[in-house]
Amino acid sequence: MTGKSILLVDDELHITQLLSFKLRKCGLSVTTARNGQEAYELACRDHPDLILTDFQMPVLNGLELAVRLCENDATTDIPLLLLTALGHKLTPGELARTNVREVIAKPFSVRELLTRITELVGPPAGDSQDQHGPHPGTAVA
Repeated sequence: MTGKSILLVDDELHITQLLSFKLRKCGLSVTTARNGQEAYELACRDHPDLILTDFQMPVLNGLELAVRLCENDATTDIPLLLLTALGHKLTPGELARTNVREVIAKPFSVRELLTRITELVGPPAGDSQDQHGPHPGTAVA
């Protein structure tokens, strides 16, 4: 592994592909999951440095995933970034039972997302000025 490890969880393939590409280009190691249950199993096995998860997914949604991870001693310390549809709000009480560090509304800027990831896990290996590609402000819905 050349960099920090990210578990990327989303049931929308185009989002997973785009973000995986951008994260790997930044030197991050990326594993993907298509639902919350698969992500939970991968997190228990691999213990990633950060989990980037969508809220609305089949099997376990992002909040349910975050709660289960926080309840497990082996995964309780893994920070999460939760992506939500614009306008979907989570209560402070819901978030208090998790290790969600930030809720990010879609559409979001890939550059801002990468900045937030770097703040949480540190700079990836091979960090450079032009790590974000030709369109750093790309919005992802």
